[in-house]
Amino acid sequence: MEADSTGSAVGPPAAEDSSSPDVDEDAFAFPRGLLYPFPFPEALSSPSCETLVPRNFKQAAKLLGLDSKLEKSLLIPFREIKVECTIPKDDGTLASFVGFRVQHDNARGPMKGGIRYHHEVDPDEVNALAQLMTWKTAVANIPYGGAKGGIGCSPGKLSCSELERLTRVFTQKIHDLIGIHTDVPAPDMGTNSQTMAWILDEYSKFHGHSPAVVTGKPIDLGGSLGREAATGRGVLFATEALLAEYGKSIKDQRFIIQGFGNVGSWAAQLISEAGGKVIAISDVTGAIKNTNGLDIEKLLKHSAENRGIKGFSGGESIDASSLLTEDCDVLIPAALGGVINRENANDLRAKFIIEAANHPTDPEADEILSKKGVVILPDIYANSGGVTVSYFEWVQNIQGFMWDEEKVNAELKTYMTRGFKDMKEMCKMHNCDLRMGAFTLGVNRVARATVLRGWEA
Repeated sequence: MEADSTGSAVGPPAAEDSSSPDVDEDAFAFPRGLLYPFPFPEALSSPSCETLVPRNFKQAAKLLGLDSKLEKSLLIPFREIKVECTIPKDDGTLASFVGFRVQHDNARGPMKGGIRYHHEVDPDEVNALAQLMTWKTAVANIPYGGAKGGIGCSPGKLSCSELERLTRVFTQKIHDLIGIHTDVPAPDMGTNSQTMAWILDEYSKFHGHSPAVVTGKPIDLGGSLGREAATGRGVLFATEALLAEYGKSIKDQRFIIQGFGNVGSWAAQLISEAGGKVIAISDVTGAIKNTNGLDIEKLLKHSAENRGIKGFSGGESIDASSLLTEDCDVLIPAALGGVINRENANDLRAKFIIEAANHPTDPEADEILSKKGVVILPDIYANSGGVTVSYFEWVQNIQGFMWDEEKVNAELKTYMTRGFKDMKEMCKMHNCDLRMGAFTLGVNRVARATVLRGWEA
């Protein structure tokens, strides 16, 4: 998900609140307008990240009948970069940090992925997330490969000027390995539009003005309208496509949303505006419920003023741990990974689960829910709205012609609707669930591009 308030006030990167630490570049962010609203998470991601991505890939490769050598080749990253970043701190002392960039695959186009600042940035996890971006961009059918990067630091303990120096040094170390048609970074955990502005400026010193080198920029520097709401709006379009498959619409459904960061709050607002009834929401401060539907507009105002939903008078406070098992039609986990597991899967009462967070459902829960007849819309498709609008931003920068917000949103709906149709076709072809339908779709597109470009065993 991405701390990418492209049109909001700039400042030091905000800390994550209820967004998923696993989220890719385009599903990460915070309650709007807040800087450092909550403490940084102790754990960077669910422990399953490094195992889930290769596991899903291997299942998809088996369904597709990929050549074993091609399968192995697709798993190996194109390039792994590790650099030392030493900066003077405000007190005059020197501090050194380690920066990473994993460029996984470029068969379908420039590599794309976020840059995160966190004290637990781990090369293995960055590798897995870079691979995930390769499949995600292919599922979205945008002409990118996958990448991911980060710096092992605690941004909450660094001043704004220290963060700027660190970002500029990191850019100096990797500027000849990223580029408009090579590797296009974006915000992720602990970074935001201001971070991208610094990267753009530093990169441009070496290569001339290059707004398309990063996405998730401030509007004034070539950021796209509609980018802040893109992941949440993509969740809305994905949900509409799924419900339509079952003869239903947003209007006659009851929704529960776990997480009220950028993705969760936009999803709640847009679903409410579309006529859906959001009956319960949680964030790191607590959980609230109103069976008649929460007033999302008032809740957004309360959350901004009080740094969380706790104390909202328009609903009753409930135990956050029971939120997922409350009765509803559609459950949208938009926070942490691994929240739906074998311990609670049997108790879930939702008919549909829309994975706005990354990896919210573990494999054992997947199996249990499948037997119960619960339909899960996988994260690799459901939260791809953000990276899709990042692609639109890149296109606008290259053209030097910016779109209005209406065009951005219309194009996003086209991509999300077409993506669902493509995923369903793979489900029918391979007789599999939506998760494997999405992975076979993504892996097949990358494999075909790889072979067409001249891969030999």
